[in-house]
Amino acid sequence: MKNVQMTVEGQTLTIKVDLSKEFGPSSSGKNIIIATTEGNVNVPEREEKIGLNIYRKKPAV
Repeated sequence: MKNVQMTVEGQTLTIKVDLSKEFGPSSSGKNIIIATTEGNVNVPEREEKIGLNIYRKKPAV
């Protein structure tokens, strides 16, 4: 995972992402990756899974 923190308290999943970070362009080159789970991953200590991608559109050149 990149820039994703997950915590579970009771039945509530909290996801924390620092929106000021960037990890370069997406594979298509059209977007800038902010955070990703890099596919589906287990929710901490649970059987549920999550897949998360956060990105912003790459500025026009």
